[in-house]
Amino acid sequence: MTDQEAAALGAEALAEVKSGHVVGLGTGQAATAFIHALGQAVRAGLTVTAVPTSNASATLARRLGIPLIDEPVALDLAVDGADEVDPRLDLIKGYGGALVREMVVASAARRFVVLVGAEKLVPALGTRGRLPVEVVPFAAPFCRRRLAELGYPATVRTRDGAPFLTDNGNLILDCAVGSIHDPAGLDAAVRAIPGAVGTGLFVGLAHAVMVWEGGRARTLVRRD
Repeated sequence: MTDQEAAALGAEALAEVKSGHVVGLGTGQAATAFIHALGQAVRAGLTVTAVPTSNASATLARRLGIPLIDEPVALDLAVDGADEVDPRLDLIKGYGGALVREMVVASAARRFVVLVGAEKLVPALGTRGRLPVEVVPFAAPFCRRRLAELGYPATVRTRDGAPFLTDNGNLILDCAVGSIHDPAGLDAAVRAIPGAVGTGLFVGLAHAVMVWEGGRARTLVRRD
């Protein structure tokens, strides 16, 4: 999805926002486009407060004049992107490194809407071969061993030659995966490893996925 397409999709997602809403702001290309659209609406008079999922999203939202709070207890709406979306609208997220905060915000929202390009639609989660797992740094070697025992060898994510640290001060292990036949089961198994903080598997959370395809947005709705 190009930046122009992301901007169009972000503008489409504004229809989900009502005055007075508390809105969760995701992280990444699609979420950034939505934050820009929301900032323009706020400047035009829309009254909202927002909870960001990363320092980067918080910085952008403040610059655009969106009022922020740090209490993701009960949100009306969360809007974010995804790295994979399967036919049940289950997701893999976390390529941008904000998966744990994104999980908290998505879980706290009455409605969770995901924005993606058509290239993110996959027949099964794991198609792109990577599952991010956030871990406490002290536990990283142990978590890597346990993940390898489960059949998912993992590497520590780096940036500019150094280990990448999340906004929580944790590491990301990128697990090599194939098609995941039981996302909920795998998520539970990984989170049961001491030191694992969260996975990029978002199962049963998305209420709707807005897809930019063929020059327009179409909306997929969870059926169960």
